[in-house]
Amino acid sequence: MPSGFSRRRFLAIAGGGYASIVLAGCGKSAGPVSSTRSAVAAAERRRRKPGASVTELTLTAAPYTLDLAGTQVKTWAYNGAVPGPEVRLKAGEVLRARFVNDLPEEAVVHWHGIALRNDMDGVPGVTQEAVTPGKSFMYEFTVPDPGSYWFHPHNGLQLDQGLYVPLIVDDPAEPGRYDREFTVVLDDWVSGIGPTPEETLKELQGGAMQMGTMQMARSELLGGDAGDVMYPMFLMNGRPPNDPPSFDAKPGERLRLRLINAGAETAFRVALGGHQLTVTHTDGLPVEPVTVDTLLVGMSERYDVIVTVAGPGAFPLAAMAEGKSGQSLGVVRSGPGEAPGADARPAEFDGRLLEMSELRAAASVTLPARSVDRTYNLELNAAAEGYRWMINGKSVLDHEEVREQTTPLKVAQGERIRLVFDNKSTMFHPMHLHGHSFQVVAADGGAGPRKDSMIVRPKERISVDVAADNPGQWLLHCHNVYHQASGMVTLLSYES
Repeated sequence: MPSGFSRRRFLAIAGGGYASIVLAGCGKSAGPVSSTRSAVAAAERRRRKPGASVTELTLTAAPYTLDLAGTQVKTWAYNGAVPGPEVRLKAGEVLRARFVNDLPEEAVVHWHGIALRNDMDGVPGVTQEAVTPGKSFMYEFTVPDPGSYWFHPHNGLQLDQGLYVPLIVDDPAEPGRYDREFTVVLDDWVSGIGPTPEETLKELQGGAMQMGTMQMARSELLGGDAGDVMYPMFLMNGRPPNDPPSFDAKPGERLRLRLINAGAETAFRVALGGHQLTVTHTDGLPVEPVTVDTLLVGMSERYDVIVTVAGPGAFPLAAMAEGKSGQSLGVVRSGPGEAPGADARPAEFDGRLLEMSELRAAASVTLPARSVDRTYNLELNAAAEGYRWMINGKSVLDHEEVREQTTPLKVAQGERIRLVFDNKSTMFHPMHLHGHSFQVVAADGGAGPRKDSMIVRPKERISVDVAADNPGQWLLHCHNVYHQASGMVTLLSYES
């Protein structure tokens, strides 16, 4: 852990237990590679191209009043919008972002999915000290890979209050295989119209199922429990279903839709009425194209899809809250026609669903074949009592004490690591690794898609491989923010 950080407590629950770890070839170590070590700077130098362009911005987090179809709600936002204004740059460029914290509490910015330098990752107590109210922090890093990314806080439950922004990294060498593109951000919404996230977590911890929590969110697709929180509304690009965003196009055009699930606790099933979706990227990285009718997007996941617009009309782009009641909605408009209603349900929801087993990484991003140096078994479970979520029997008390509260997953630069997610709980977990993408190991042992987040269903066991090429201290956690705040966090720790 970097030295000099003050002891700040975060909303989580401590726990004990056991570690299920299998190691191969573990040598002696000189200790963890902290975010201030020279290895981190050296990795950034390797990414940085001479004369790289710099994109500069000021990012201010502050209280904000959001208009939800005529209802004014108090929330928080980046730069006065939900989602915050899209940030766009080219692969290989440098992002220099001055973060200003005008919130009433500490905050940071986590750059989700970017293989960036560790000291810019935005994890309080691990890679930086949290930014206090009225203060600022300068983030600067190379953005090495094209794709659909986003950023959000990493303090407590702040993500569930409107603080998120899409970050799109263009590939200068990518051929134009579409006519237009749209970024589509999905969210489960409670801020200003229901109990606060903190109130909801307290109820969950106390076992009460009222005021916004639920007992019976069920989904066969998700393998059982679909969530703990009953959200009163779901948004698409910051707008409710009765005031949907419009994505204007012409018949016959090819559209690229960048789907981002910024929700705190909800997986969405997405479909476009009268159309099929050709999946081309997942979590920013290309896959061999697969055409389906509908797909499931877990919390923090991103999917890029290509759609060929049918004849003139107004088509519902619906994102059903899987296992819950409600949906977010947009309209792809290619001509005159009555807009679909807020409860429009495309028939494609019952059509061919994308299966993870169908996806294969494109050759350009497939990890080179080699042996695995270390394997870590990660058991995902819940405590017998209380709302406490665990990895290998341990719940992290707070970000700063992750090294003390859990057993870090030790790695060394250049190694190949296998992570085996073994979900022993009754609920799905979208597991996310910071600073890296991993490659899903297909059932036949082949190369599945490259991702940084993926759903692990109850009783499911999934293996992923990681190329250890980005030194530092990196969180690995469930991206259900209520599970994260209640302990489902561990640490991938580079040792020198």
